[in-house]
Amino acid sequence: MIVDIARDLKIDNATTLSQASAGCQLRIRQLEGKACKRLREIGFCEEMEISKISDGRNMICSVCGTRMALSRKLADQVVVEMV
Repeated sequence: MIVDIARDLKIDNATTLSQASAGCQLRIRQLEGKACKRLREIGFCEEMEISKISDGRNMICSVCGTRMALSRKLADQVVVEMV
């Protein structure tokens, strides 16, 4: 029962990558949408920690020491939480 409550609290803290502030350390919680397969192929997987470097029309994120640019549309499909 406590595990279920903790899981519910984590979901409440979730937001999309496009909504997260630049400079934040984030953990990917869920990938949802048509581009999920492609996102996983380029290194965005559930439970992975990333940092959002910049915000704008295209967002720059650091994943495993590599910087990647994502469109806002693609970033809307990545559900994250603060680390």
